[in-house]
Amino acid sequence: MNGSTSGHDDRSARRRLAAVAQHESDAPALESIVVRYEDRPDRCTIAPRECSEADQLTTWISANVRAFVDLADVR
Repeated sequence: MNGSTSGHDDRSARRRLAAVAQHESDAPALESIVVRYEDRPDRCTIAPRECSEADQLTTWISANVRAFVDLADVR
């Protein structure tokens, strides 16, 4: 046993959390644009705030607004 009541290695968990924190600081700033429609679901598009014109054509994701949740609500 490793001393953890959860059965997981605490050192491993700390390493994973540190890796996530490092990744988050390396992540690009994102911006979102919501397009509202009268006859279909509203759409939200998320893309990097700063990218070349060529990348703007392919570096984005769109989904119905209802597919997104507030980060604070799911933490």
